[in-house]
Amino acid sequence: MQRNGPAGAWLAASGAVLAALAIGASAYAAHGIAAAHARGNLQTASLYAFAHGAMLAALAQAPARRLRWLALAGLLLGTLLFAGSLAGGALLGWPTRLAPLGGTLLMASWILLAVDSVRR
Repeated sequence: MQRNGPAGAWLAASGAVLAALAIGASAYAAHGIAAAHARGNLQTASLYAFAHGAMLAALAQAPARRLRWLALAGLLLGTLLFAGSLAGGALLGWPTRLAPLGGTLLMASWILLAVDSVRR
């Protein structure tokens, strides 16, 4: 097993920041957005950002092999693409084209974590 090192610290910190931003985005969705579709997209983005941020903060603390680090990095990137695309669409009117790529990356990353768990 490899030691956590700076990469683990950055992944854990990124997860904690994602979770914090998700709480703020969720509050804004509940109180600051009138359009139902945009509100729903921001709430979905908040849910995914919070859940994956909390998991990153927790999972990045344990020593890990290369496959696990790849999975954790995929969770971070997938969350940024998925939740970021939905939040950008809700708040700034940006297209949400990156959400499917982010969702696919999230699913693949969870499968990599499962494979890594079985290989231990």
